[in-house]
Amino acid sequence: MVNKSENTYLNLFNSQKINQFSVGNTTYKARIKKLNRLKNALEFTYKQRLRDALYSDFKKPQLETDLTEIYPVIDEINFVKRNLKSWLKPQKVETPISLLGSSSYIKNEAKGVCLIISPWNFPVNLTFGPLVSAIAAGNTVILKPSEMTPHTSKVMSDIIEELFDDNEIALVEGEVEVSQELLKLPFNHIFFTGSPQVGKIVMKAASEHLTSVTLELGGKSPTIIDDTTNLDKVVKKIIFGKFMNVGQTCIAPDYVFINETIKTAFIASFKQHLDEFYSEKASESNSLARIINRKHFERLKSYLEDASLKNATIEIGGSYKEEDNYIEPTLVFDASEDSALMKNEIFGPILPVKTYGNIDEVIDYINSKEKPLALYIFSKNKKTIKHIINNTRAGSTCVNHNLLQFLNHNLPFGGSNNSGIGKSHGYFGFLEFTNQRSVLKQHTIGAVDLLMPPYNNFKQKLVDLTIKWF
Repeated sequence: MVNKSENTYLNLFNSQKINQFSVGNTTYKARIKKLNRLKNALEFTYKQRLRDALYSDFKKPQLETDLTEIYPVIDEINFVKRNLKSWLKPQKVETPISLLGSSSYIKNEAKGVCLIISPWNFPVNLTFGPLVSAIAAGNTVILKPSEMTPHTSKVMSDIIEELFDDNEIALVEGEVEVSQELLKLPFNHIFFTGSPQVGKIVMKAASEHLTSVTLELGGKSPTIIDDTTNLDKVVKKIIFGKFMNVGQTCIAPDYVFINETIKTAFIASFKQHLDEFYSEKASESNSLARIINRKHFERLKSYLEDASLKNATIEIGGSYKEEDNYIEPTLVFDASEDSALMKNEIFGPILPVKTYGNIDEVIDYINSKEKPLALYIFSKNKKTIKHIINNTRAGSTCVNHNLLQFLNHNLPFGGSNNSGIGKSHGYFGFLEFTNQRSVLKQHTIGAVDLLMPPYNNFKQKLVDLTIKWF
């Protein structure tokens, strides 16, 4: 762990800068060995400590910790292990006949010294997931987890300190000022997960050094339910997706559009399955986490108060316990467009619902907003599904479920514009931390060598032939 002065961060950065080529030239077997050490730490040595830490930070249920924090990182490691050898092989490409006598290939080389700034909502997953990609690509890395999950950050710090030397991978703890100091350094790549507002600050800081960035941001992810679905099955999936991590998930459904003909049935089904998931006294359920801190609790509480003042209808829930940072799973109808619920990413257990008559109304509404990180469609009508996908833009889309796209390592994960820049997971995450270096090797005298000055009519004819035929 590193938690000292500005000079310490600079010294740490410089030590990794000196070491970057040693790390970058390691074989795929050496990198897999590192990943296996991390996997063993998560799967065995530190698993219970991570479970306990996440419960201490915001009462995250153990099963959710296993499912959403530990499993995705282990699965990412396993995927990388199966594929890394082929990813690191030079990729031969064709060389045009005009460059006869040459051969060409692409080398995936490490970017160098990287900074990973991770959020509090899935601290293990969103710290170690990008780290897996960075290790696979052969980088040195400084990790800066959120100060809002101190117990979890301490365990992650112990893991990194045990497994790696500081001049290869180090974890820095501290408040926002630490991130600000780190962002002054000329990293070769920055991987940031968080809000669009902070993403802009990170991108601005990166521009000072022309540092490449991966920004995994958020926004308001819409969900569309038409009248062809099995409503009970759909509602169960939405409750699972929305209230996992008590709604503190960047790809959770942020608001729902339902066909106006199923409103009554939707509310009844929602109430029934909510009680089944969390019992009638959800505040006593051991399957529901808590809001991360009082600041975010007050923010969500103000959203509900603002919606009520602007004539929204709270159909289900709405209660809270300040002493426990608890907000009841809540379903809201008729929230006005100028309410905080409809303007801001909610990031909590409150779900606004809007009704529609024609699907094009929904498409127009979605397209009037920033591009979302995720868009969810529940329908049995293939024509409707295709129409929505073809006429909207989103970082990812999941049809007839939610959240699951995150778990497929064959898919790129990330946003578009306001919801993010760049992709992660699997090969796409590996590429984020690599430079695709082009290499051309000349073997014999080629056509270009015959066209050097002094220019004459013969050389002009060669150029004319080249333009015409090649």
